[in-house]
Amino acid sequence: MASNLTRIMIGMSLSIVLFAGTGFATEPAEVEKFVKARIEIGEMMTNYFKGGKGYGDGQRPSPEAMREMGADINAKLSTLLSKYDLTVEEYRQRSPAVFADDAAVKSYLNEHPDLKQRYEALPLGSMRGGSTGRGY
Repeated sequence: MASNLTRIMIGMSLSIVLFAGTGFATEPAEVEKFVKARIEIGEMMTNYFKGGKGYGDGQRPSPEAMREMGADINAKLSTLLSKYDLTVEEYRQRSPAVFADDAAVKSYLNEHPDLKQRYEALPLGSMRGGSTGRGY
């Protein structure tokens, strides 16, 4: 049950960064930046919700707790994305186009087996997002 709650919480939290954007970014440097950011976001979110943090036997957090969690996640995302000279809004807008270029993403990952392994380990499931199904 905690696993399902964890997936639901990750999915809800990541909806912050999953709005569709416009534009195309197929430049290798852009692909690298967004792939690395997605990996770090996915790992951060997985760790953030590991063990269902304080939500007991499948209980949902209160609306106030959800707002606090959203603010905390947004702050963590802002800090993480700043390493890539991105804001949360820029990531939201541009990541769908970057990850829509499946060939560029696969090519980059094939050149970096260590990152490919981490990328493929990201959770799949109910989370929306890029063509990979990884909602980051």
